[in-house]
Amino acid sequence: MTQRTQRIEDYALIGDLQTAALVGLDGSIDWLCLPRFDSAACFAAMLGDDNNGHWRIAPAEAGPSGRCERRAYLDDSLVLETYWETGTGTVKVIDFMPQRDKAPDVTRIVEGVSGTVEMGSVLRLRFDYGNVVPWIRRSDGHRVAIAGPDSVWLRSEPEVKTWGQDMSTRSSFTVHEGEKVAFVLTWHPSHEPRPDLIDPYEALEQSLADWREWAARCQYEGPYRDAVIRSLITLKALTFAPTGGIVAAPTTSLPEEIGGIRNWDYRYCWLRDSTLTLEALLSAGYLEEAAQWRNWLLRAVAGDPADLQIMYGLSGERRLPEVELPWLKGHLGSAPVRIGNAAVEQLQLDVYGEVIDSLYLAREAGLKSETHAWNLQLSLLDFLEARWREPDEGLWEVRGPRRHFVHSKVMAWVAADRAVRTLESDPELRGDAGRWRRMRDEVHKEVCEKGFDPVRNTFTQAYGSEELDAATLLIPRVGFLPPDDPRVIGTVDAIHAELGGSGFVRRYTTDAATVDGLPGAEGTFLVCSFWMADALRLTGRVKEARELFERLLTLRNDVGLLAEEYDPSADRQLGNFPQAFSHIGLVATACALEPGCGNEAG
Repeated sequence: MTQRTQRIEDYALIGDLQTAALVGLDGSIDWLCLPRFDSAACFAAMLGDDNNGHWRIAPAEAGPSGRCERRAYLDDSLVLETYWETGTGTVKVIDFMPQRDKAPDVTRIVEGVSGTVEMGSVLRLRFDYGNVVPWIRRSDGHRVAIAGPDSVWLRSEPEVKTWGQDMSTRSSFTVHEGEKVAFVLTWHPSHEPRPDLIDPYEALEQSLADWREWAARCQYEGPYRDAVIRSLITLKALTFAPTGGIVAAPTTSLPEEIGGIRNWDYRYCWLRDSTLTLEALLSAGYLEEAAQWRNWLLRAVAGDPADLQIMYGLSGERRLPEVELPWLKGHLGSAPVRIGNAAVEQLQLDVYGEVIDSLYLAREAGLKSETHAWNLQLSLLDFLEARWREPDEGLWEVRGPRRHFVHSKVMAWVAADRAVRTLESDPELRGDAGRWRRMRDEVHKEVCEKGFDPVRNTFTQAYGSEELDAATLLIPRVGFLPPDDPRVIGTVDAIHAELGGSGFVRRYTTDAATVDGLPGAEGTFLVCSFWMADALRLTGRVKEARELFERLLTLRNDVGLLAEEYDPSADRQLGNFPQAFSHIGLVATACALEPGCGNEAG
């Protein structure tokens, strides 16, 4: 079976606000989970080969690995147009997933642009992450694939010839200039009747109208508007509309190092993303989405503060067991492929500060305050007051021993600080501001004494460590120290020198001497590079900040998407894709670079 070699950045995203698909430059959908982001994939070729499921529509003369000439999203939407130029004519394929009523629909419309083009479609459905071959039959002129709980219907124009071959469904047809041929792939539970059929052309117009209306609400008007809009659309696409939760990425196990084992499932909602997600949405004027995210957050974390998790499922699910899928070879041989995430069981004390900070930001932005939300924050503060002195696994979810990570302590300071600010601004709320001031002062004193290296003039990754950590770039942004403090400037300089040798920034070093707990290396971390741009701006180096930001913009793929990491030596993106954290960083930095649009908390 064919092993196509597409890079991570060769893919574009389409989605319906409940799941998403990745479409390659060769016209193949190689990743799709149905019906939700965290469901089992029915197309998993991206993590294996074609036999693990894909759906390709391309000109017949393009060959097995032929790529399109160009592609782009149509205006400010998630509707993808892919163009091929052949010896006989030009054709485009329009890919999208309309925001669903009941069932998810993958819609692909082939349109003749000029001349005449022979087209082919190869649909290879494989349920359970490429492991289960469905039984396929005809019904009412459609192809129906069924296996266990899953049922998928393929509908095409009556004139399209369709047949079975090599455990796949194939189609052959010709398009002339001005002609259109539509395909619709619809999923539903196999024990339920087929849902109502959509009109693909009406769905296209409605999808374009929905996205244009949403994008028009963006209040950012600076020089990077196109990049900001694309990142905001991507964040919206990663939102699970029924609950308001935002997944870190729509994929699992895309490697942080080609051939390495740092392959994780990111199809869940991380609490620490909440602060930066809210900042990005609020800075661009999206109060409704911020309110939905806040409501998801309050539901997810409700309960005993001791049971707070670092991440949850799309609806707030708590059990996310991590297992490996041995039948998948991994992206470009990068195994293992994992589903679930064992980091859910880690102690990461920084999330308490991030939750409290996100609720503070929501309140400051004008979202209506709710008594139960404040009571929840008080419970979290009680817990954190008793536990902040303990070591934890930290922001980066290291799988080595627990340490006293500086960033975790700084976020404990943030929790106490935001409580004080809230009580000072609203005297009607109950709470002991003096108690949280004392905690704030104690944390601050300890971090400055134990987490700072006076010889090198820099904050370190953990107490007693010589390692640096890009997360300490957030110290001025959250207001722990002012940007002109010599310790902040020293930290920025040290990280720039030791973690930013390529011009972009790594999270930390990954050699055997660190607490990482894993073999192998990784690329530069894109959100850390955005943090560096923010830190440079805050410390007065605005020209350098803008130059770094504009270099980061060049790393986006042809349709404006970013993965988690970037490998400067191979000039390629790495990690799960597209990554919410990276796009959050882009929006926040773009806004911060414009006068009057800063988002620092100090």
